[in-house]
Amino acid sequence: MGENAGAGVFLELRKRLQSGLLVLWRDVAKSYAEVRVTGGDSSLHIRTPRGLLIVELPAGVSLVEGSCREAPERGDEIHFRMRLNVDQHTDDTGNGALGSVMERLQVQESYCFHCQSCGTRVLEERVFKRVLPLPNGNWSSLVDDWCCHPDPFANLKLLPRAEDCLLGDTHLLVPRDRGCEETLTQELSPITNKMADGQNQDTPKPNRRRTLVSCKSCTAGLGEAVAPGTLKLYITEVTVRPSVGDSQFDTSLDRSLFLEQTIAARLVELSSSQSMFRFSVQASDGKAFILLWLLNSDSLIASFSATPLSTVRGDAVTSPGRRQCSEHQSPTKAGSAVKVLYLPCSPSASTHQDVVDTWEKDIGVHPLDLPLTTCQELLLVLTASTSCLPPSLHSMNSYQVAYMRL
Repeated sequence: MGENAGAGVFLELRKRLQSGLLVLWRDVAKSYAEVRVTGGDSSLHIRTPRGLLIVELPAGVSLVEGSCREAPERGDEIHFRMRLNVDQHTDDTGNGALGSVMERLQVQESYCFHCQSCGTRVLEERVFKRVLPLPNGNWSSLVDDWCCHPDPFANLKLLPRAEDCLLGDTHLLVPRDRGCEETLTQELSPITNKMADGQNQDTPKPNRRRTLVSCKSCTAGLGEAVAPGTLKLYITEVTVRPSVGDSQFDTSLDRSLFLEQTIAARLVELSSSQSMFRFSVQASDGKAFILLWLLNSDSLIASFSATPLSTVRGDAVTSPGRRQCSEHQSPTKAGSAVKVLYLPCSPSASTHQDVVDTWEKDIGVHPLDLPLTTCQELLLVLTASTSCLPPSLHSMNSYQVAYMRL
């Protein structure tokens, strides 16, 4: 996609800062004088030579009339700054975001687990007597730092008992039952030798093989068997729904949107509960695939395309409310999103190895374990978001900028 593909109007509102940024490309308006921004009833009205654009705002958020002011121009872009009135009781997560499955699982409730790819039920009517969090991803490093003797937990696995559900950062540990034979398949992963290609002798766990778990209906990978009676299922590969009223699974949600919302919600939860803002997204080999830096979680964003929607590629994974900028524009909602900085870490993609090396040595960077294919999908989601932003907002220092919807 070209740099200006789908160019038009981009709007970001910050609820906590009670401010907003409006960016228009010059194929929408040639000068500040051609643009007028006013507040409506729970909405924002943007008048351009192409017509009236209406953005619906959440309850409690409104424009301070007369506050929209010119900001310095950047290339082919016109920038405006504005102030907002935000009711102090407005939900910070915005638009009723439900959060990840980690926040919704309750004891003594019946749940069904579905393959996210095809919707097949893979675990039937599970009722958990205990739903417990696992130690965070850096727990073993912290043990090494605080213990004056060898780590007593080094060779022990934390596994669920019967009717337990253990919550990791990006996965669930649940007991396997007889019903799994009908819905899941298992196979050993290929042997990988990490000592090859001149790698140093400090590289951990060479030749490690894992027992991969897949959906029998569509063969999509769901996780792995970490012990003979325990399944590790990634929250990006399964959906968990209450058994009551769960007769039919809704498969209409786009895979990229599901992944985007799931990871965004998890970033918000981890930052809120553990004050973590920098994350290393990594596959099973433990090597960083993407560095993610959560900047804020209070954004409301909307964008309008200056070209017909049929010519805008990747629209499913770009910012919410992307519409054609036209004379007969219907209202669109400003959607909640998190703003992140990211940096790909693969040898072919990263040109900032010094940054990657610094993050890998920093214990304040929180690892997020995901399947390799999901890491690749997430990178596509992030790059698609970046490509649809105004060029002046594409990057910040060494990092790329993206918005992930909640």
